[in-house]
Amino acid sequence: MQSTRVGTPITAPAELLDNPVRPYAWGSPTAIPELLGVPPSGGPQAELWMGAHPAEPSRLRSGGTLLERIGADPAGELSPAVVEQFGPRLPFLLKVIAAARPLSLQAHPDLARAREGYAEEERRGVPLGSPERSYVDPNHKPELVCALTPFEALCGFRAIPDTLRLLAPLVAAAPVLRPHRDALAARPDRHGLREVVTGLLTVPADRRRSLVDAVVAASAAGLAAGTDFPAELATVVALGEAYPGDLGVVITLLLNRLRLEPGEAMFLAAGNLHCYLSGTAVEVLANSDNVLRGGLTPKHVDVPELLRVIDVADGPPPLVSPVTEGPGQTAYVPAVPDFRLDRVELAGGPVPLPAGGPQIVLALSGSAELSGLELPRGASAWVPAGHPVVATGTGVLVRATTNL
Repeated sequence: MQSTRVGTPITAPAELLDNPVRPYAWGSPTAIPELLGVPPSGGPQAELWMGAHPAEPSRLRSGGTLLERIGADPAGELSPAVVEQFGPRLPFLLKVIAAARPLSLQAHPDLARAREGYAEEERRGVPLGSPERSYVDPNHKPELVCALTPFEALCGFRAIPDTLRLLAPLVAAAPVLRPHRDALAARPDRHGLREVVTGLLTVPADRRRSLVDAVVAASAAGLAAGTDFPAELATVVALGEAYPGDLGVVITLLLNRLRLEPGEAMFLAAGNLHCYLSGTAVEVLANSDNVLRGGLTPKHVDVPELLRVIDVADGPPPLVSPVTEGPGQTAYVPAVPDFRLDRVELAGGPVPLPAGGPQIVLALSGSAELSGLELPRGASAWVPAGHPVVATGTGVLVRATTNL
C-alpha cells in the first residue's frame, strides 16, 4: 500500500532505517552489535541513534537522510500539529545505549536556557565541533530510559535526611567532609543542598585530590565495617579508582543510587543531575545532544553552567510506571509533549499502531512485520504521520512517537 502527497515522492507506510553508532569510550563492545546481528568492531559501541539530529541523522533505505526527508515536507512527514508545536523538525530521538562503564556526571538544560546558551556560544564564535562547546543545539534534553538489562544509575538528589544518615559515619573517618555535612544539617532544604553542591564542585585544585582520597578511603572502611548504604559506598570506591581526584566522586554521595530491572523506566527532567553506571537500555529523548558535565569524564567540564541548570530538589528516583494500553501493549508517558515510548509484545496477532504523529519503531527481539515490511531483530523503521501500520509476527517492539 502506498500514498502520494503533492510535491513529494511516493512514500511507503514504513521504511527501514540505517542508523549511526556512536563509539564513545564508555560503550560496550558487544551489546549493540549483538542486537544488530553484526560482528563487533573491536572498539566501544555506546549509542545507536535513530532519528534526525543534525549531527548524525539516520538514513532511509530508499535514499537520503531522515533529516532531508523531513526538511522537504515537514507537515507531511510530521503532521501539521507537530510542526505547530515544535517547528519543522522531529522532536524526539530514539537510542539504544550500552554502558560498560560509567558516563559523565551530567545534567541537561531546559528549553529557555538551551536557546540562550546556544545563541551565546554562536555569538562568541565557538566552533560547533569544539571540545569546549557546551551547547551544540538550541533544544532541551529531557529523557526517558527503559532498561533492557539490569541498568545501574545515579539519578537526582537523595532525600536529605537519608543523605545525612549516610554521611554521619563517613565524617568520622574523613573529617574533611564535616563542613559540608554540617552545612546540609544546618539547612536541610534545597538551598542548603545547592550550597553543598556548589562548595564541593568548586573546591580549589590543590585540595581536590586529598578530599577525594579521604572520601574514598572512608567509603571503603564503611563497606568493610558494614553499612546501610553498600551500593552507594561501593560506587564511590569504584569511581574513585577510575577517576582519582575527581570531585564528581564525592558528589555521588548525594545522589539516588538505583538499579532498573528490564522493563523498568525512569524519566529525567531538565536539571536532573545523573550518571549512568552500567547496562543496556532504550532511551527516548528530546532531539538534542546538549550535555553539561560536572566530572567523571575526560571531556569538557563546565561547572558554572552545570550549577546554573541543575535542579537541587531532593527525593526518590523519578521512576515511570508503564500504563497498559491493550494486550501486550504498555506505554511510558512522561510529562513532556516531545515524546513517549511504547512497548509491544507480539504473539502472532495484528497490533495496530496509531498514525497521529511520526513514529520510529525498533525490533528488540523476534521477527515482526509492519504492514508487510519485514522488521527482524535490531531493525528499525520510520513511519510518517498519517500512515497507520499494523504490527504482526513475534517478539518485542518499541515505538517512539510524540506525546501530544
